[in-house]
Amino acid sequence: MITARAAVLESFKTPLQLRDYPLPARPEPGAVLVRTEMAGICGTDVHLWKGELPIALPVILGHETVGRIEQLGDGVETDWNGEALKLGDRVTWNSATSCGKCYYCAQKRQPTRCPHRRAYGIGYRCDQAPHFLGGYADFHYLRPGATIFKLPDDLPTEAVVGAGCALITAIHGVERTGVAWSDNVVVQGAGPVGIAALAVAKSAGAGQVIVIGGPKHRLDLARRFGADHVIDLDTVRTPAERLAEVRRLTGGYGADVVLECVGIPGAVVEGMELCRDGGKYLVLGHYCDAGPVTWNPHVITRKQLQVFGSWSSESRHLLAAIQFLRRTQKEFPFAEMVSHRFSLAQANVALETTAAWAGSKSVIVPGLEG
Repeated sequence: MITARAAVLESFKTPLQLRDYPLPARPEPGAVLVRTEMAGICGTDVHLWKGELPIALPVILGHETVGRIEQLGDGVETDWNGEALKLGDRVTWNSATSCGKCYYCAQKRQPTRCPHRRAYGIGYRCDQAPHFLGGYADFHYLRPGATIFKLPDDLPTEAVVGAGCALITAIHGVERTGVAWSDNVVVQGAGPVGIAALAVAKSAGAGQVIVIGGPKHRLDLARRFGADHVIDLDTVRTPAERLAEVRRLTGGYGADVVLECVGIPGAVVEGMELCRDGGKYLVLGHYCDAGPVTWNPHVITRKQLQVFGSWSSESRHLLAAIQFLRRTQKEFPFAEMVSHRFSLAQANVALETTAAWAGSKSVIVPGLEG
């Protein structure tokens, strides 16, 4: 029996444990075994670690992963886009799969709301075979039906993992909300989702994008990604001051579109006021439950707002993200997002680094020593 390592979340708010599990002798028909090359630490992983989303334990975290094909199950010949697959190919995949047949998949065409949808690194216990269903491990097992994408040679692994699920989340959110040519856009948050939303809004034709957030190194990265203005939470401390600054930068009106990408409940109350009358507000950063907030629905009526929510992404958004990353590598350098690399044994340090906002993107590279 051949075994491999994984960093396992066995109970909330406690350190991950390094465990060995047996590798399958051969993938079942339609499945693929991948050797993990790099796994991103998403902010959602920190929320899961803290117990802010009810999931079954134990689990191998990690839903932003790139690897190389180690074994192909019978019947797997091409990726989701029709590209031929072979051993050694570098691939990525959608973290979640939907059934394709239910009310939300087939009739309403909103597969992210499929009740049968499950996500790698979130929705699968690892104490049951095939065990390796998350990115913080030497290997990753892709079940039949996984949407796999072969990566082109000219697209670095760092760009794919640096963009992570933030980019596909932003693509889905902006698609649902809409950004029109020359719109004034405010992005609340300068983390990975905020930076991705900035890039997507700019590529959609936004006239100017204003990023509100911190700390300074993240705002510097926002400028590198084309932010026209940044508002530092450490210097512009109150919602009233930030509202005044946004209005000053938008001719006194406020933003056409505000994209919430921070996951803090109070930001939603503030963000609605940042919209111009008749504007749009997207709640994108609240994948996990950060708690309730008191707000006045009169604001929506008074300002005649359109308010949107967006959850996760679809397979087509990953294809769009790969194409976007290839053609905009100089304009939007997502590979530069990777600021900290950790070995599998250092998974807890990686989580703590992300939780402390100490870098722009931490990743696990199982092949590293440490």
